[in-house]
Amino acid sequence: MDLIQTQRATVAEHIRLENEQKWSEVPRTLVQDARAFYDFVPVGQFKGIEGVQQLYQIIGAAFSDLHIDISAEYDMPGCSIREGTITATHTGDYLGVPASGARARVAFAAFFVFDAASGGMLGERLYLDHGALLQQLQTKNVATAS
Repeated sequence: MDLIQTQRATVAEHIRLENEQKWSEVPRTLVQDARAFYDFVPVGQFKGIEGVQQLYQIIGAAFSDLHIDISAEYDMPGCSIREGTITATHTGDYLGVPASGARARVAFAAFFVFDAASGGMLGERLYLDHGALLQQLQTKNVATAS
């Protein structure tokens, strides 16, 4: 399997585990050391495999039915990019916002970064309109795509 195929397979497995809410398993798709990261723009940076695990604990507690739909895929050596939509029901505390039961829908772009030498996934940079997400979580109205 060439580098691009390996990256695509790793990203697909990562997103599959997220869609199945297997939060303790998702970090296993990344390198298992201090190089691992998850940059959740603009929320913050989660560094090392422990930081990545912490982020997924937060997400898992806050969104019981999170689902990712991919609308576009781009791959180059060292980076795979996915665009799409995240939908979820707010069922637990999320960064100080208590569960509201609201449905949220937000567009995103995710950059999956890979190690050139090993081909292992180092981490993810997730870009989305976090303000729009927080607004949706604080209302019971049906969310619309941003």
